[in-house]
Amino acid sequence: MARINFGSVFEERPDRTLTPRQRIRVGGIELSPGVSIGQGVAFGGIDFTKFIGRDFDVDTDGNVLVIKGIYQ
Repeated sequence: MARINFGSVFEERPDRTLTPRQRIRVGGIELSPGVSIGQGVAFGGIDFTKFIGRDFDVDTDGNVLVIKGIYQ
C-alpha cells in the first residue's frame, strides 16, 4: 500500500466537480477518467468532495488504483 495526495487521484474542475485522473476503485465501484463527481454524490459510500486536500491509502490492481482508506 502507498500514501498519495488527493491531487494525484482526482482533478478538480473549474465547475467544482472532480474527475479521476486514472481508473479507481472504491468499495467495489470503479470510476474512470471523465466521470464527474459533484458535491453530495457518494461512490462506495464516500463523498470525495469532503476530502479535498487529504491523502489516500491506496493499492493497485493492474491499472486500477484501489482506494483503501483516507488519512485524517
